[in-house]
Amino acid sequence: MSSSPEPSLHIVLYQPDIPQNTGNIGRTCVAIGAKLWLIRPLGFKLDEKHLRRAGMDYWQHLDWEAVDSLADVQSRLSDRTWWKLTKFATRFVWDADFEPGHVFLFGSESNGLPPRVLEESPDSNLKLPMLEQVRSLNLASTATAVMYEAIRQFGGLR
Repeated sequence: MSSSPEPSLHIVLYQPDIPQNTGNIGRTCVAIGAKLWLIRPLGFKLDEKHLRRAGMDYWQHLDWEAVDSLADVQSRLSDRTWWKLTKFATRFVWDADFEPGHVFLFGSESNGLPPRVLEESPDSNLKLPMLEQVRSLNLASTATAVMYEAIRQFGGLR
């Protein structure tokens, strides 16, 4: 569980496929006091044996929750500012102003975010720069870069 009463950020993974990516993102969430939300279905199991195998043996320190739908998280965090990460965005992450408690939504490794989600509020779509020869960036690397940019913007951890 988080030692802070309020998470620094909310990190939402939409139907993640790869347990090692989720483990790395979870580790970063522990490091910065963020809450991790996992939207089912997941491409892996969350039992102790599978968590340990994926390098998630620190999971007991992570503030996390698995939910059945994006709508579940949206209703619970409806008063927050939401950002969606996609290579199809026109804005870079450093063109947005982040504050504690913001929500960052990342798509699955295999499918990204559904088009309907990206179309809902295109001004909240953000990306990291990459040359066109690269199909996509690793989910854990992207999430870490974005989380630390947010922390940098609002002056570090509380």
